[in-house]
Amino acid sequence: MRVLVQRVLEAQVKVDGEVKGKIKKGILCFVGFTKDDNEDKCRKLASKIRKLRIFEDQEGKTNLSSKEVNGEILVISQFTLYADTTRGNRPGFENAAKGDFAKNLYEMFLKCCTEEFGNIQKGIFGADMKVSLINDGPFTVMLEL
Repeated sequence: MRVLVQRVLEAQVKVDGEVKGKIKKGILCFVGFTKDDNEDKCRKLASKIRKLRIFEDQEGKTNLSSKEVNGEILVISQFTLYADTTRGNRPGFENAAKGDFAKNLYEMFLKCCTEEFGNIQKGIFGADMKVSLINDGPFTVMLEL
């Protein structure tokens, strides 16, 4: 399981021109799954994201978590996080979880994030999504289990 975490001032996702999720200050997460992922990994990563100290304190040091700054979260499924480019120029996605299994993992991860954050915003699994954001920093971290 991979989660690309971005600290944002704001972010939103649209599907067919309609806003499906929108946040102000907080975390935008792109999440990808592989066949070895499970609920335990979803739970661990959701907890880590909530506690991840990537927000600045009064001295400008990254000492604060999203919890401490009342940050919001927007979660977007993105199987391309498991792109394999070792053979040629066209990415392969053999390592990405497939179909219903991936969708179930995404729903499980959303449930875990809801338990950690309360209210969450999300994209639509498998949809053609248009994501816009204002990256804060920029500050981007890749988490993997």
